[in-house]
Amino acid sequence: MQVQGVSCARGGVTVLDGVSFTLEPGQALVLRGPNGIGKTTLLRTVAGLQPAIAGKVSLPPETLAYAGHADGVKATLSVAENLAFWAAIHGQGGVDGALLAMNLGQLRDRAAKNLSAGQRRRLGLARLIVTGRPIWLLDEPTVSLDSDSVALFGAVLRGHLAEGGAALIATHIDLGLPEARVLDLTPYKARAPQAGQSRDAFAEAVE
Repeated sequence: MQVQGVSCARGGVTVLDGVSFTLEPGQALVLRGPNGIGKTTLLRTVAGLQPAIAGKVSLPPETLAYAGHADGVKATLSVAENLAFWAAIHGQGGVDGALLAMNLGQLRDRAAKNLSAGQRRRLGLARLIVTGRPIWLLDEPTVSLDSDSVALFGAVLRGHLAEGGAALIATHIDLGLPEARVLDLTPYKARAPQAGQSRDAFAEAVE
């Protein structure tokens, strides 16, 4: 994946300007910066969930799997049924490997609505495994996880990278990835708009 001079906006106001980086197979890139700088906005832009203001994201089609703040699970389906749904969407096979990897085997028949916050998060992360997608975009993936579950996901992530996958991660938590590169977004923070510019930017965004 190659990101070239990408500028992105939140609420019609540019928050990041001119971000560039590459992500090769087997690599992880950790996005850092103060709260509100635009880590989530950048991930959503790279994922194609919102357009870039400027610049270009280049990658092969159907290679991304995105895990945002929502867990992406259906409350009335069981753990195994949720994973089977996403596996089918992506043309993949069984879900036993994902259940084992995220320690969900004993919960496979439990409805998602009856899971704790941490269990739901593990299910949401297990969804990444069954997509078969090589590039994972992760926005604070360890929210609601205890230390054991953080270590568990760190192992899953290392396995993904070892198999030639890649990951772009917004996190302040150590996931045990000593070879991961870090990109501080502070130098890419857009200048504060002058009086009246935010309204103009919003108007352009919705036209």
